Amino acid sequence: MKTGRAAWWMVGPPLLVIGVFFFVPVLAALAMSMTDFDLYALADLKNLRFIGLANYAELLQTPLFWKALGNTLFFVVVGVPLSIAASLGAALLLNSQLAWFKPLFRTAFFAPVVTSMVAVAVIWRYLYHSRYGFINYGLDLVGLAPVDWLGDPRFAMPSIILFAVWKNFGYNMIIFLAGLQSIPGDLYEAAELDGARSVAMLRHITLPALAPTMFMVSILTMAGYFQLFAEPYMMTEGGPLQSTVSVLYFMYEQGFKWWNLGSATAVAFILFLLMFGVTMLQMRVAGRGLEE
Repeated sequence: MKTGRAAWWMVGPPLLVIGVFFFVPVLAALAMSMTDFDLYALADLKNLRFIGLANYAELLQTPLFWKALGNTLFFVVVGVPLSIAASLGAALLLNSQLAWFKPLFRTAFFAPVVTSMVAVAVIWRYLYHSRYGFINYGLDLVGLAPVDWLGDPRFAMPSIILFAVWKNFGYNMIIFLAGLQSIPGDLYEAAELDGARSVAMLRHITLPALAPTMFMVSILTMAGYFQLFAEPYMMTEGGPLQSTVSVLYFMYEQGFKWWNLGSATAVAFILFLLMFGVTMLQMRVAGRGLEE
């Protein structure tokens, strides 16, 4: 009895903090999404009306919302595999016995993660500049025509994906590096004695051993990429022709540009349901893979 009471005294304060700062705001936001909360309601709560699921129904009939959803899904489908591949490749290089100056390169690869988004966005805008950018300068050296990377709807989202992968791959690289260093070296020694080559050891030892780490990294990366906002906000402001408007950017405009806070919270819950569904699908697929 005393042990149970002591346990509640230990977990009670954290649960109270979680309830106050997480569950209460979430429930309040859910209630707000079922109202017409806007600038007029901010001025006087008497103007607030309960409208049920009207905000959700209106969003499903809004072309810009579907455009933002398509842009976000494209960003996730392309960006997540690229980010994981870059992270895994960098981790394999740093874990290799042939790599030199490992602390230096580890710091260099992780530096973009902790660098200010504003600073790196300014630098990458210059790199992508249609007339003076370093990338187009390189294309000119090989005889190719310059590309309007951020002004052409065909290239704007791929450019943001490349920028986001460069900015964030170092975080997953550290996780993969920890997973690689936890694999027993005896496995590689036994495989080498059996005549296995590097590619075979990567396929049959490294990747299977990294499966749980890969699963965790994929979920974290997917959740982060679904919340695409800072990159288009800093680089393109949703343009050109709304080709880089994301769901979170659309929510920002609804809430803080047009002051349709009820509609903005409805967007947030739709995004949450989408992320929850994709995460559950990942867990089911990964669970079957680990069982096999």
